[in-house]
Amino acid sequence: MSLAAISDDSIPADGTEGIRDRLKAATSAAHHALDERLSRFDLTTTAHYRRFLQASAAVLLPLEQMLDRAGADAMLGDWTRRRRAEAIRADLADLNGRIVPMDLPARPLDRAFVFGTLYVLEGSRLGAAYLLRIVAASADPRVRRATRYLRHGAGQGLWRSFLSQLAEEPLPPGDDVRVIMSAREAFAMFAKAMAAP
Repeated sequence: MSLAAISDDSIPADGTEGIRDRLKAATSAAHHALDERLSRFDLTTTAHYRRFLQASAAVLLPLEQMLDRAGADAMLGDWTRRRRAEAIRADLADLNGRIVPMDLPARPLDRAFVFGTLYVLEGSRLGAAYLLRIVAASADPRVRRATRYLRHGAGQGLWRSFLSQLAEEPLPPGDDVRVIMSAREAFAMFAKAMAAP
C-alpha cells in the first residue's frame, strides 16, 4: 500500500480544528479496523500474545528505522527514549518469538511522515495500558513478565508531550494532508500485520 493508494476524500477540510482533531477524525475508520483485528487475539494465551508481539514488531521495527533515517531525533529531541525496538525484541526473546520485518512501501522521509507515523506509534501507548491489564491475567508467568513493550514509557507523559509538539509544528499548506495520510498508512500496516496467519 502506498500513500497514493489511500484516498484523501474523507480528510476533513482545514478549518478551526487543530491537526490532532483532524487526525483523530480522519483515522477513526483505520483505527477501528486495527482494533477489530486486535480483538481476535486472546492475549492471556502464550501463542496469541507471542503472535501479537511478532505482528507489532514486524511493523514497529522498520517504522522506527525509517523514523531514524527521517531525522526524528532532530525534530523531537527525545526520539531515542521513545523507541521501543529493544523492548519488543526482549519480550519476544522471552517467549521464543521471531521477528520478520514487513516490507514497507517507500515514501518521502520528511516531517509529515514523522509526525503522521508518530501519531500512531505514540497513541498506541494509550491502548498498551489497557492491553497490559489483559496480559496480567495470563496463567503463563512468562507472558506476565514479557511486558517491556506494553509498559514502555509508562508514567513519562510521552503521549501528552508528543501532542504538544504536534500542536506547535508549523505545517506548510498541504503538509497536514500528508501527515494524515502517513498516519492512515501506519494504521493500515499494523492491521495488515495483525491479520497475517
